[in-house]
Amino acid sequence: MTTDYTKVFQDADAVEKYEHITYAPDSYASRINERQQAYLRDLVARQFGRKLPAQHDFACGTGRAIRTLHGLVREAHGYDTSAEMMAKAEQVGSQAKWHQIPADGPVPNPVPAGHPAIVTLFRLLLNVDEAVRDRAIEFAGKVLSTPDSGVLVVENHGNAGSVRHLRARRHSGERWFAELSHAEIVTLLDRHGFDIIERKGFTMLTESLSRNPVARAIDTAARALPGTDGLAVNVLYTARRRK
Repeated sequence: MTTDYTKVFQDADAVEKYEHITYAPDSYASRINERQQAYLRDLVARQFGRKLPAQHDFACGTGRAIRTLHGLVREAHGYDTSAEMMAKAEQVGSQAKWHQIPADGPVPNPVPAGHPAIVTLFRLLLNVDEAVRDRAIEFAGKVLSTPDSGVLVVENHGNAGSVRHLRARRHSGERWFAELSHAEIVTLLDRHGFDIIERKGFTMLTESLSRNPVARAIDTAARALPGTDGLAVNVLYTARRRK
C-alpha cells in the first residue's frame, strides 16, 4: 500500500467511518457491493463448480470481499498493512485468517493453501501508485502460477471510460479522484502474464447522480444492455494466468 493508505487506516476512526458510513445500508458503495456479491457468487459457481477454491484477499481491509464469498471457499486468507482494518474485519464477522504485511519491500508470499484458488483485489488500484499495483498483481501471480490454478478478480472503482471522467479536469491533482482506463488495466495484467476472461460493470452513475431516483431507474435498465460494461464507473475484471 502507499504511505497514505497505511497512515490513514492505522486510525481507528477512519476504519470505523469506512465500514459504517461509506458502506452504510443503502449507500452508493453498499448498493454496488450488493450487485458485486451476486455476480461474484455466480462467478465462483461457474468457474469452480463443486471444487471449492481457497481465497486470498490482498489489501483485504475490513473483509468485504471475504464476506462476499462466505460458504463458497474452503478457506480464506486476508492480507493487509493495517492491523486496525483486520481487527474490524474480525469484529464484523469476516471469516478468515489474517496476515499483516509490510507496506513495501519484497512481494509478500501467500500462505500455502493449495489450488484451485481465487485472488481478490478490491478498492486497491486507485488508492496506490503504479509500483504498488505491480506488487499486488505479482502477489496474485505467486498464488496463480498456471492457468489451472484459479482466477484473479480485480476492481476498478474509477473507470476512466465512464461518465465520472467528465469531472477529471475539475479535480485534476486531487489524490482521491484517481482513475484508470480499461487499457491501463489490460496493460497491468498483461505485464504479469494474466489475460482478462470477463469484465462486468455495476453502475454507470456517480455517487451524486445515484441520489436521483430517475437516474437510478435508467441505470438499472442500461446495465441490462450488452456492451455497457465498459461505460460503468465501477468494473470488475476476472483474469486467468496465461499459458
